[in-house]
Amino acid sequence: MVSGPILLLLLAIAVALIIVFTGKYKVHAFLVLLGAAYFVGVLSGMGLSETVDAIAAGFGGTLKSIGIVIAAGTIIGHILEKSGGALSMAEAVLKVVGKKRVPHAMSIIGYIVSIPVFCDSGFVILSPLNKALTKRAGLSLAVTAVALSTGLYATHTLVPPTPGPIAAAANLNADLGLVIMLGLIASIPAALAGLYYALKVGSKIYIEPDIEESYEELMQKYGKLPPARWAFAPLVVPIILIVLKSIADFPSHPFGEGMLKSFFDFIGHPITALLLGVLLSFKLVDKLDEHVYGPSGWVAEGLKNAAIIILITGAGGSFGYVLRQTGIGDYIGTTLSSYHLGLLLPFIIAALLKTAQGSSTVAIITTSALLAPLLDSLGLASPYGRALTVLAIGAGSMVVSHANDSYFWVVTQFSNMDVAQGYKLQTIATLVEGVVAAVVILIMGAILL
Repeated sequence: MVSGPILLLLLAIAVALIIVFTGKYKVHAFLVLLGAAYFVGVLSGMGLSETVDAIAAGFGGTLKSIGIVIAAGTIIGHILEKSGGALSMAEAVLKVVGKKRVPHAMSIIGYIVSIPVFCDSGFVILSPLNKALTKRAGLSLAVTAVALSTGLYATHTLVPPTPGPIAAAANLNADLGLVIMLGLIASIPAALAGLYYALKVGSKIYIEPDIEESYEELMQKYGKLPPARWAFAPLVVPIILIVLKSIADFPSHPFGEGMLKSFFDFIGHPITALLLGVLLSFKLVDKLDEHVYGPSGWVAEGLKNAAIIILITGAGGSFGYVLRQTGIGDYIGTTLSSYHLGLLLPFIIAALLKTAQGSSTVAIITTSALLAPLLDSLGLASPYGRALTVLAIGAGSMVVSHANDSYFWVVTQFSNMDVAQGYKLQTIATLVEGVVAAVVILIMGAILL
């Protein structure tokens, strides 16, 4: 088996191939990641059958811990979208914040909605509401669109059960409850930075909110929305349960070591907690029948969306497992140990991959697969180190959203921005947001590690 600089060269070529094929040629990330795993395994001298075994082991090992969680989280998000639950949450936030403070309200709404719902879907769902409120307040759409976009982006990249952070937690064997707790802390300053940028820069660019329906007409079209308490429940209850399980696992044993801890180990396991969230999401539906749970209903549509993420996550697990088997982690760790990069390395790698190929999810999964063998050498193998590495990768995956990112086009097209405005507003806002998140995570690392 090859070692040293040749192994590093193979890794560099594999990463370049991932960027070129996913970014330039638009080949599906599932195929590209598996191809990269074969490339590294075979050319490193691992052996043909050993390479296949490693790919299968990495794929199965990753999905064993995270496949059901991703599927359940995606179902919850889809039902929130279809049932009007997302708009019900928005209404609840507006009642607290006030309909006159539209940018602040849209940032908070985006922050909450994007925990279970993909950021691009969340922007599409909330765009009519955003335009209607912006028109009524007499504001530029540039302000509220960026506030909404960055609010969505903060939790999309930093807070499970969004698929990207879940996949990274699986690849790095990080405690999901710890990732959620620290992710909520890191994502709030990031969202506030995005809101500040929206207010300061967006206010200097006037974009007319062209609306098809007023706020009142929009609410009338949806009819009676689900109660807000039930809209929040499928999201809040699983998060609380997962966090309680993590607290139960603290070395101090705050819940003891008996029946109570066993209960939280069961009910707070991510699989159990998210499946309970699915059951709670059924309360959002007026009539629970086949159009919800049937073979072509909302659940099935959610599973179709989940399948893509699950397969990409599994392929990323295969790539990461092959890298671990080559021993590249020891070599890179020895090489980089004198530089003391720590949490900066995952941020930089994720940012480079994000900027080069466009997808935050692919950047998160690929970076976490690359870094899994390096955690010991980087001094990040502790529970806090693993969780903060997930967040550093998430922060990097924000930097930056530009023309090769589908989210860039969703935001610009639904907000009447031209490309130049999109770069000034969306692209720079995501740069600011990602850098602020990284600074917060580095401070957390200085305290916790």
